[in-house]
Amino acid sequence: MRTDFCRAAASYDEAAVLAREVSLRMTARLDFMKLAPTRIADIGCATGDGIRALAARYPQAMPLALDYAPAMLAEVIRRSSLLERLRRRAPRCVAADVRALPVANGALTLAWSNLMLHWLDDPLPAFGELHRVLETGGLLMFSTLGPDTLKELRAAGATTLRRFHDMHDLGDMLVAAGFADPVMDMEMIELSYTSPRGLLRDQRLLGVRDGLLGPMGFRAGRRVFRAWNESRREGRLPATFEIVYGHAWKAEPKIAPDGRAIIRFRNK
Repeated sequence: MRTDFCRAAASYDEAAVLAREVSLRMTARLDFMKLAPTRIADIGCATGDGIRALAARYPQAMPLALDYAPAMLAEVIRRSSLLERLRRRAPRCVAADVRALPVANGALTLAWSNLMLHWLDDPLPAFGELHRVLETGGLLMFSTLGPDTLKELRAAGATTLRRFHDMHDLGDMLVAAGFADPVMDMEMIELSYTSPRGLLRDQRLLGVRDGLLGPMGFRAGRRVFRAWNESRREGRLPATFEIVYGHAWKAEPKIAPDGRAIIRFRNK
């Protein structure tokens, strides 16, 4: 999908309504976190809305923008003001895959990822890598699409849509990757369209149409969209997106790299 995302960099913001809304809701959740980060990273940053919001919230922290589509990072750089660059407050951009981050062990206080991890067939290696780059006491916060995304199209007979992981499975992966006490929850956000063309256009502008809808042929698409039309409410077509939110902390290690147990004694 790297090529698709690169091609969509210039048009992404035109259709990124859902990503912006989820980013705002994630940012609001930070109000309840006791965090004073020194280094923050938006992983899968797209055109940079998330990292700009984080940099505004934590002006003392060094902001990193990571994405595996270089054209998206070019948009982040283009939208950074001259003053930000002169003051070295512009995000530092790094082209990287979340499964192999060019970041030192324990370098980040906050790792943030908005609607990116669901494009991975297996998020567990990514969670392991995110655990590695966080400092002890660091926070991972993310959102992904859940299995009931576009349930209207699935009910209309679509069989090629991408399958997404359940939030309970994601929570288990976080524990397997070494995170402590993951917190998972979900909500449904409904968009609506006047016609199927609106959904197809949005997904094309975002660079995810093929990744989301899969190899849906012309005839199959016509059949699915005809059935979807029957679910109109007040003249519009509902399109539901299940948003899964998760956050977890990197706890102090209990096992040393050589396999020995770590026992800590504290003075009272």
